[in-house]
Amino acid sequence: MTIILGLESSCDETAAALVSADGRILAHRLATQEEAHRPYGGVVPEIAARAHVEALSPLIAAALADAKLTLADVDVIAATAGPGLIGGVMVGLVTGKALAHAAGKPLIAVNHLEGHALSPRLADPTLQFPYLLLLVSGGHCQLLHVKGPGAYVRLATTIDDAAGEAFDKTAKLLGLGYPGGPQVEKAAALGDPKAVPLPRPLIHTDEPHFSFAGLKSAVMRAVQSGQYSTKDIAASFQQAVIDCLIDRTRRALGRSEGVTALVVAGGVAANSSVRAALEALAAAHDLPFVAPPLWLCTDNAAMIAWAGAERYAVGLIDDLTFPARPRWPLDPAAEKARGAGVKA
Repeated sequence: MTIILGLESSCDETAAALVSADGRILAHRLATQEEAHRPYGGVVPEIAARAHVEALSPLIAAALADAKLTLADVDVIAATAGPGLIGGVMVGLVTGKALAHAAGKPLIAVNHLEGHALSPRLADPTLQFPYLLLLVSGGHCQLLHVKGPGAYVRLATTIDDAAGEAFDKTAKLLGLGYPGGPQVEKAAALGDPKAVPLPRPLIHTDEPHFSFAGLKSAVMRAVQSGQYSTKDIAASFQQAVIDCLIDRTRRALGRSEGVTALVVAGGVAANSSVRAALEALAAAHDLPFVAPPLWLCTDNAAMIAWAGAERYAVGLIDDLTFPARPRWPLDPAAEKARGAGVKA
């Protein structure tokens, strides 16, 4: 059985995992940097890169020990090659290249977004291509027609902020601390989602894309007004995001014949209210709803190893000259969305 070593270092989580080609997670080690970044209210790229350098080699050794394996037992090295904070991406990719070269193993340079996109198949082996994916995270908010490894059609993207970015900025405006998404969700559970009148950008329009910058600005004005409680603003913001996600995903489902399931992945997919709304939408369209377990939604190395396994199985192998990429769209041929710039 093929065994893949996966390495992840694209943002503020350092991780190493060993996964078999039949979907067994043999080991997973992760080091978080939350305490290092908390004083700044967000990720500081230089701090993140240094932390990856310090953490990655011990994590690889620990993962191998957990699985009772040596590097010689590994068949494939898979490392995130982008998109992400370029310093961190380089740490993981260079480490992966060094291991692949030293051990004579094939290298798979993994798109971090593809790790998220294929992670539901690690969680649910019955999930078949093609499926409609809502990829919703701190840096991206996209709807994708997933045809297979390396084969994606982007149906929608954000033209400004991603949903997770809006969660983080709302948390900062509300003084809820870092990381923002879980803090907003916690506060929202205590508030009234109808208390604060907030906009739903692009909802019910023919344009397929997402927009959250105006919503974020409206939250800022609500905070500055002093009229509303923190929990009510959090609840109203979260509901506005959900309404936008559901409206845009419903539109995409109406134009996605033949998909096997509605799938969600990415860090915001860990939000229970977002999951519940998407599950109801899938049921309304008589489709299965698939979401990875919460720990597979946030950045991890198991999804990178699994993406490596999926790509290796269809012969997608990379050489040691593959570059680290701060930007790397899953669908390079997609038409550029207005205002989205490099995020498209």
